[in-house]
Amino acid sequence: MSNTPHELHEEFPEFAAKISEMKTSDAHFSKLAEEYHELNRAVHRAETNVEPTDQFNEEDMRKKRSQLKDEIYRMLSAV
Repeated sequence: MSNTPHELHEEFPEFAAKISEMKTSDAHFSKLAEEYHELNRAVHRAETNVEPTDQFNEEDMRKKRSQLKDEIYRMLSAV
């Protein structure tokens, strides 16, 4: 279990500029990035017991975060 937030700019430092650009130019990417950010914060709050949840919900949130991260990566590396 990691108590460090997984921010997109930290996960993909090589795409930091592209992330910022795509957030403003691509509505779908922006929506995915926002959903990732919200879910990432929820996972972090659960991991640090700020907002505790059961292990199954926490696992589900982590899986969804991973799926979003994979989709975001595909979009970033597509061009």
